[in-house]
Amino acid sequence: MHSFHYRNGVLHCEDADLEALAAQHGTPLYVYSAATIRDHYRRLDQALHGIDHLICYAVKANSNPAVLRLLAQEGAGFDIVSGGELHLVRAAGGEAGKCTFAGVGKTKAEIAYALEHGVHSFNVESEAELEAISEVAKETGRVAPFAVRVNPDVGAGGHKFITTGKSENKFGIGLERVEQVYADAARLGGLRPVGVQMHIGSQITEAGPFALAVERMLPLVQRLKAAYDLEFFSIGGGIGIMYQSSLASGDNEWWHRRDVGAQPALTLEGYAAAVAPLLRGLGVRILLEPGRLLVGNAGVLLTRVLYRKTTPAKRFVIVDAGMNDLIRPALYSSYHEIVPVHQRAADAMRESADVVGPVCESGDFFAQARELPVTQSGELLALMSAGAYGFVMASNYNTRPHPAEVLVSGAQAAVVRERQTMDDLTRGTHLPAWL
Repeated sequence: MHSFHYRNGVLHCEDADLEALAAQHGTPLYVYSAATIRDHYRRLDQALHGIDHLICYAVKANSNPAVLRLLAQEGAGFDIVSGGELHLVRAAGGEAGKCTFAGVGKTKAEIAYALEHGVHSFNVESEAELEAISEVAKETGRVAPFAVRVNPDVGAGGHKFITTGKSENKFGIGLERVEQVYADAARLGGLRPVGVQMHIGSQITEAGPFALAVERMLPLVQRLKAAYDLEFFSIGGGIGIMYQSSLASGDNEWWHRRDVGAQPALTLEGYAAAVAPLLRGLGVRILLEPGRLLVGNAGVLLTRVLYRKTTPAKRFVIVDAGMNDLIRPALYSSYHEIVPVHQRAADAMRESADVVGPVCESGDFFAQARELPVTQSGELLALMSAGAYGFVMASNYNTRPHPAEVLVSGAQAAVVRERQTMDDLTRGTHLPAWL
């Protein structure tokens, strides 16, 4: 699925002209492709055909209500990590009964809210959390469905900030302690075991770690199924996407390929081929919790060049988007392809430059020493693959308003979040009378 392409020399999202959207709504501007999200969801769904499964979209990747509504219409469940995410899912038309509630620090208020609305399961990260869920359930006269998140101690590469399946990570309970936790739950009361869960990390581009983790879990799942008649086994998410693409080539599979000459990326079909044979015959439903996979390549961040600056050591392209709008490069040293909205000829002049924002931090950059087409003040650039962990991690640092978000479907484009105004920056603040 290739929803971002040049047409008549201008970058489009589906049938929408990105230059026109930037002129209408200003920059920085997030633009999302509904067709890409639907396509990725349906391809994952089809890859697991023949296995009873439910795809629970990880809301933390992109929590815009329009994105949630789109996925709810596809039949998705949701993986949530806060009461706020549950609220957004419900407001967007999603079902609480198809939500798994993860996260290591659920508050009692969030637990009560989730119980009130009937979440499918609490993914329990510690014995202390299980005790808290039990207490809230008994206080409210409810029974809380739960699944223990197991830490299978499987390394999956990637940045150290997004690994979750090793014993030194804060997530989950070690394999050797899990069965005792299920036994203790019966003593606590107010709890009903409904599943078991794992998640080994994010942005994983090889099938091996997924298969290894499932293999390591299978004996435990079978024993727990026999003991507690569990309904599901959640194998988590973490399937990586490709941030380096061949946009100019028109490659219709650019979203899951590396550049020419590199090893092929993990495809949905490759992922399914690795894990599906292990899951057949378990007698439980399989839950998956992808986030980035569904929305990452479905979004771009449009930004306009403000200035050029040259020093004895560097060339800088200064743009109007900053690390407050897209923090991934500063936080994770992450790569985002940067392309001009106006297509360049193959022999166009290029240069090595840092693409930086206006925020007063040296870490405010989108690329360093990147070879790019030469751009001038006023030109429009697109930061690709910005649909996941983009706007959702935005801040008002340097007192900069949040950008707007637009969702495109075919030739239709709608603002799904308005740009913050200056008045929004002071809304909810108060000066004490004694000042």
